[in-house]
Amino acid sequence: MTQRGRTGARPANRRPGNRGRDASAETPAPAAPRIDLVAARARVRTVIEPVVAAAGFDLEEVNLSRAGRRHLVRVLVDADGGISLDDVAVVSREISAALDAAEEAGGEVLAGEYQLEVGSPGVDRPLTLPRHWRRNVSRLVTVTAAGRSVTGRVTAADDDGVTLDIDGKGAAFGYADLGPGRVQIEFKRLDEAVFPDEDEDGDDPGDDEDDDDEDGEGEDK
Repeated sequence: MTQRGRTGARPANRRPGNRGRDASAETPAPAAPRIDLVAARARVRTVIEPVVAAAGFDLEEVNLSRAGRRHLVRVLVDADGGISLDDVAVVSREISAALDAAEEAGGEVLAGEYQLEVGSPGVDRPLTLPRHWRRNVSRLVTVTAAGRSVTGRVTAADDDGVTLDIDGKGAAFGYADLGPGRVQIEFKRLDEAVFPDEDEDGDDPGDDEDDDDEDGEGEDK
């Protein structure tokens, strides 16, 4: 996750020996200005959504909250094939520049200082849109389908619906019949794992190190 922000001047350092005078002169840091967070979030989304789309990504979520004397802007972006840390850094710079440009043009988007955090959705994010299902083909998911909870593997997804493999049988569902899907974390069984240091028959390649030499005696090392 990349963090960027707009900050004010830092307070001056204290001088030794003047604690009383400095303490009396100091004032508490002001809290973030009171604004309509819902309206401000809508303004932020209006500004940054075209920028994110132009960079080739989907804007998944925008959250806005107060954090002390600043506002915290959290943005989630995603794309087919996933998004890398370099991608996040690039789109973060684009978003920050767009917010600054919007305010310089005379339209206040956020009052006061803000901190920007840009990242990608985790596996715990609900699958609610066709693109979410498409990006999770081959994953195991749990979802409420036609009024009942089912767990199956996503084998196909398009603009109309998804196909789940449930106990070896394919079942097709339209999105109108599906609730939010949840990806299930799968851990491969240890006894099924293949380690690079093992032979196919499971023998340890180091077993031959102590074999007898031509004279029938083991090599002294």
